[in-house]
Amino acid sequence: MLSIRSLNVNYGSHRILQDVTFNIDKGEIVSVIGPNGSGKTTLIRTISGVLPTASGQVQVGEKDLAGISFQQRARLLAVVPQARDLPEMYTVWQTVLLGRTPYLNWLGKLTPEDRQRVIWALERTGTLPLKDRLVGELSGGEQQRVMLARALSQETPILLLDEPTSHLDINHQAHLLDLVAELTQENHLAVLMALHDLNLAALYSRRIILLVDGRIQAFGAPCEVLTPALLSAAYQLPLNVITHPDYGTPLILPDGARPFAMGVRSS
Repeated sequence: MLSIRSLNVNYGSHRILQDVTFNIDKGEIVSVIGPNGSGKTTLIRTISGVLPTASGQVQVGEKDLAGISFQQRARLLAVVPQARDLPEMYTVWQTVLLGRTPYLNWLGKLTPEDRQRVIWALERTGTLPLKDRLVGELSGGEQQRVMLARALSQETPILLLDEPTSHLDINHQAHLLDLVAELTQENHLAVLMALHDLNLAALYSRRIILLVDGRIQAFGAPCEVLTPALLSAAYQLPLNVITHPDYGTPLILPDGARPFAMGVRSS
């Protein structure tokens, strides 16, 4: 579905991404992890077309995205960005409706199908009761769900998420990623998700990319990438990896974590 081939990206004279190559299949969530400054956000922004490439290809199926219009690209890729860029004085309905922009004709006339898709996106994200609220009045968790609804209303086969759980409490993190996982399977989406939380990446990803200094250090199943050797080297911190007792996925803990809280050791 989504193929990245020998991708190189520069900021000025400095190379940020170096020879990045991977693919994502339909119905698959791939998470990209790595320390701060490793190039995760740059990768998302480059695939979405916000940043230019120095060389390499971004393809959806047989289509090279460098050779198509912005409108055509927006029918293939939807993005949930890291920074909240929602218009505070728009209602939730107006905001999610923006996702239909790539499908409007030059008169900007909405069809019944456009409205139905927006309603579906609002319903699936639990934001339909908020449709008449101003975005600026919403909580962080509600805004994050509105951003996802806007992306879903674009009706694209590929979804890009840049730190979708940032600033969310654990309840909202779980609900948001559960929803992404459900939609990925139901709609056969190809999802690329940049995450800081290694344990969430282990739980929700079929495959994981470990990105360090703009290069892919490992790409594979969580158990192949989330190893003490790879993670400790990438994050420059001794890390332990154990098996989650219920899910069987890797569970990452700092090496030497002390079994006490608030200065009181456990017996």
